[in-house]
Amino acid sequence: MQITKDSVVQFNYVIKELDGTEVESNGEQAAVAYLHGHNGMMPGIEKSLEGKQAGDKLSVELPASETFGELLENSEQRVSVKHLQGAKKWSAGMSAVVNTDQGQRQVTIVKVGKFMATVDTNHPLAGKTLQFELEVVNVRAATEEELEHGHAHGDGGHQH
Repeated sequence: MQITKDSVVQFNYVIKELDGTEVESNGEQAAVAYLHGHNGMMPGIEKSLEGKQAGDKLSVELPASETFGELLENSEQRVSVKHLQGAKKWSAGMSAVVNTDQGQRQVTIVKVGKFMATVDTNHPLAGKTLQFELEVVNVRAATEEELEHGHAHGDGGHQH
């Protein structure tokens, strides 16, 4: 089955800097699952996977605008240290997770004090052209429930 709108796609990924340095992968974790054509995946990944099928492997170079977004100016905010998740002790340059009105967001610590921290809300990979190595693990038709909810269910997808 080919990947088209309303397909549930499961894939493995490795993200690399253009110099070949690996920055992220799903490694030994379950394949990522998403509902194709419903804005649940980075636009560049969806475009790259369109028409592919299980077993296909590809390597694509994608600009920031199609992945983690461009760097936004004036993106620093002050937050209480107690809201930072991911470590017990913080220092500049570390990544943290904070809960926002739009869900969890990865931030980078710019400066940290005893009670407050200044964080950059840009994703750490924002503004970068990156190399994506993708492997399609499975493709299937979405269920009516998945289409109604607008996301994939089951392994690698949303659990209800």
